[in-house]
Amino acid sequence: MPAPTARTTAWPRFPYASQWFDHPDARMHYVDEGTGPPVLMVHGNPAWSYIWRHLVTGIHDAYRCVAPDLIGMGLTQDHAPLPASLLVGSQVAALDDLVDHLIAERGAPEHGWTVIGHDWGGPIALTWACLHPDRVDRLVALNTLAFPFPADGLPPRWFRLLQRPLPSTVAAHCTTGWVRGAARLGTTTPLPADVRRAFAAPHRRRRHRIAQTRFLRDVPLTCKVPGWSMMTLMQHLTRSLRDHPLLVGWGMRDPVLRPPLADAWQRRFPQAHVLRYPDAGHYVLEDARAELIPTIRHFLDTAPPPPRPAAPHRDLP
Repeated sequence: MPAPTARTTAWPRFPYASQWFDHPDARMHYVDEGTGPPVLMVHGNPAWSYIWRHLVTGIHDAYRCVAPDLIGMGLTQDHAPLPASLLVGSQVAALDDLVDHLIAERGAPEHGWTVIGHDWGGPIALTWACLHPDRVDRLVALNTLAFPFPADGLPPRWFRLLQRPLPSTVAAHCTTGWVRGAARLGTTTPLPADVRRAFAAPHRRRRHRIAQTRFLRDVPLTCKVPGWSMMTLMQHLTRSLRDHPLLVGWGMRDPVLRPPLADAWQRRFPQAHVLRYPDAGHYVLEDARAELIPTIRHFLDTAPPPPRPAAPHRDLP
């Protein structure tokens, strides 16, 4: 794993300063760029904060962009083994600690956050938002879930095989096949070779791919896998976000998260503005960035925050 540097110049199109938070379980790497209302960007599997580079470039002049690397992913350096319990739960707790650190010690505001999640970053970011609805003004979901898979939106059979211990170990832990394959198959327009290398660079060594394997096994396809409990819990938690503006951007040629899931978002969240990009794949910010990033910027600029409970009235003495 690359050593910490003052600026991540080794990564193409990612000229952002590296920041570090000493969490008990890991030295968490994150990007913190720009000034203004904070926007928390949470990546999925297999990815790291690098996937947000275009969005950071597009909005950091008016918004404070915070993009962490999850524990076990990217440039974050683990201090302890991943927990045996549900991985998403530990990630939410670490994310909560990072935000508390930014508020207490780095001048971030307590309120007015926008939360953006992609892939597994969606359940992690949205669970955090559910726990702090008063801190959050807006939500953005990009090819992700906040509910169990509907019957018409299950991933293809080849992906379901990856939940088994042997296939997931071979694809994601013993080799770089999962991360390299995602960089190739996750977009409809091929990524430049240097960008593909940057996608995979932090996960070159086997010990840096444990979380990828765990995330694959936790995908909530049936009630027998750990991720199912998180998704069913989220169905109840997300009621706390029913008044929050929600933008959903969906790459319709995602080979795993298929088009019926975009419809499921609209059914479950009537307030959502669901945008479908017919020629974009799983990494929708790569294929559709020319349209999607200005749309996200407009959403941040114009979507009103949810109504807040009025403070109790007190008569003057």
